[in-house]
Amino acid sequence: MTNQKKFYLSTPIYYVNDVPHIGHAYTTLACDVLARYKRSRGYEVFFLTGTDEHGQKVEKAAQAKGETPLDLADRVVKRFQSLWDKLNISHTDFIRTSQERHKLAVQHLFRTIEEKDDIYLGEYEDWYCTPCETFWTETQLMDGNCPDCGRPTDKLKEESYFFRMSKYQQQLLDHIDAHPDFIQPKSRRNEILSFVREGLRDLSISRTSFSWGIPVPGNDKHVLYVWFDALTNYISALGFPDDDENRYASFWPCNVHVIGKDILRFHAVYWPTFLLAAGLPLPQKIFAHGWWTVEGQKMSKSLANVVEPNRLIDKYGADAVRYFLLREVPFGLDGDFSHSALVHRINSDLANDLGNLVSRSTAMLSKYFKGVLPEPGPAEEIDTVLIEKFSTVLSELDQHMENLAFNRALQSIWSMVSAANKYIDDTAPWGLAKDPSQEQRLGTVMYNLLELVRLISLMVSPFMPETGVKIRTILGLDPEDATMDGHDQWGSLLAGQKIAKAEPIFPRIEKE
Repeated sequence: MTNQKKFYLSTPIYYVNDVPHIGHAYTTLACDVLARYKRSRGYEVFFLTGTDEHGQKVEKAAQAKGETPLDLADRVVKRFQSLWDKLNISHTDFIRTSQERHKLAVQHLFRTIEEKDDIYLGEYEDWYCTPCETFWTETQLMDGNCPDCGRPTDKLKEESYFFRMSKYQQQLLDHIDAHPDFIQPKSRRNEILSFVREGLRDLSISRTSFSWGIPVPGNDKHVLYVWFDALTNYISALGFPDDDENRYASFWPCNVHVIGKDILRFHAVYWPTFLLAAGLPLPQKIFAHGWWTVEGQKMSKSLANVVEPNRLIDKYGADAVRYFLLREVPFGLDGDFSHSALVHRINSDLANDLGNLVSRSTAMLSKYFKGVLPEPGPAEEIDTVLIEKFSTVLSELDQHMENLAFNRALQSIWSMVSAANKYIDDTAPWGLAKDPSQEQRLGTVMYNLLELVRLISLMVSPFMPETGVKIRTILGLDPEDATMDGHDQWGSLLAGQKIAKAEPIFPRIEKE
């Protein structure tokens, strides 16, 4: 299908000096949900994640452990990859900056910009924060420390290649102006606008003080600055510059880079100016989400409150964790994690609302129609209202997913779940079952309920893939087929379908 609609989205690449935590899981999960939704809507999706493996921090950490930087990276990469398996992340590619394909792309980008005379050799002197891999001027320091992480900085003076970032200040401002959705949410867009208006300085893009990185073409005393290297992953994974598989031509520019707000400046200032200098198209959207606190406190190793996603999944299941992280907080704002809030969501939204709907509907079908779906009779007003609500929810869902408003998408789906549960109470199938003359009406009610269960299974699938599979298995449908395109019309479930009586799909959790 050459004319298939294309969609490319990416997580940032995660630093191998980190242990995967709830923040990494959150970004990757948001991308996974969007990727699955787009696939269900008929798009060919390229979903990229990976690891950022170069830099002084990794070199130092490896030396301290008596191993090579690549050994350290190989070890840590497995942690990210196994967590993504456990969370059911459906990425297309996993890029590592230590791979040869990446090195070739980074050096090609450097040479392209150098040929435009936008890279020159000079000398750099400023205050460097190793943990943040960032240079600061004297005036930016807070009491002599890094303004981002609060740790001490070192005065560094070294020969360096510079990128003429200042040259692209106006062009970047014009682009942000002309594309209101380029940086989202709006508060982040305003933050970048004021940063750029204050004036862009040329950027030091090489180091001589360590060797774990990609050598500067033609001068291997220098390695490329970790951000020049890392950001290029978004095109190196597509096969840039050779593009043997036609991926770069098909998928670039990226539809959305999803990132945490702490790395917004690198993505919304450095990356676009590198691309402008190289004459390459800019990504369509950069979406920066908020941070998670834990029980009201900032996550930190010293407070020992870093939420470990593996343990959460082991305890509550991947789908419950996926649901909670995207339902609890508007995507883009900061959120607070607490176990009691997670247990509350599981018990109320998942066990009571969704689980109960599936159990009640299939149990009544089993009791009144021996588990065989009846033919619906004429619709009454209460049925029509329900069916109309479904089409409203469907269009809301498309809109919310377009805006990466995941919590609002889930609110819309849950309004449908509530409407279905209320429909059971209002139509009282148990009352209809006592009156033989109401058999056709009872059949209509049961048909409507199970058709809704089917449609809800498709809507929740991007968020909770295992749950979608469980529900479609109960309904006797192809469990793996979560396609919405063409399957989201009311009335697609066929009379005569054999449907199983469901076990509870979300058992309640007793509070410890």
